[in-house]
Amino acid sequence: MKNIAASINRNHHACIYQLRLLLMLMIPALLMQPCTVSADSAAVYSKTVAKSVEAVYPVLYKSLEDARFFVVFEPNIGQNISGFAERWGEDYNRNSLDEIRSMVFCNGWYANQVSNLDPEMLGFCPLHLTLTEHAGKTTVLFNRPTAIAKGSPAFELFTELENEVIQAIENGLQ
Repeated sequence: MKNIAASINRNHHACIYQLRLLLMLMIPALLMQPCTVSADSAAVYSKTVAKSVEAVYPVLYKSLEDARFFVVFEPNIGQNISGFAERWGEDYNRNSLDEIRSMVFCNGWYANQVSNLDPEMLGFCPLHLTLTEHAGKTTVLFNRPTAIAKGSPAFELFTELENEVIQAIENGLQ
């Protein structure tokens, strides 16, 4: 019985490790894909404050968790792509961003409700924020689910969820 429990525990930890590795590799690749939406678009919530990512990150993390959006993964995208600086040459970090970090978060209740209303919209589970820093200012970016969920049976739910996330961001940036 002990061997079975140990095997299950090892497999569980291996699965978590593999999931984190997969997310760590996928998120930077997804963020670098061409997109027709600009940051000033209504599809992307953007808020800039005159603070470093180091100062903003822990407060924003706590604010999300206080609003019951639990951070499940914290990729440091800037650090992950810095290893490509030599290979990419002049194409590396042309905007001279000092920091690129992300918070991947989820609320199980919302995920369940989305799955009940429109399983195709589970592509938003989990959600994420991206934080960039340049010249001592941090910008928080959040892709608004309502920009894509128009016409979905889950649209009203996404409106509520989006408002709660934005409120958590604003509370954390005060």
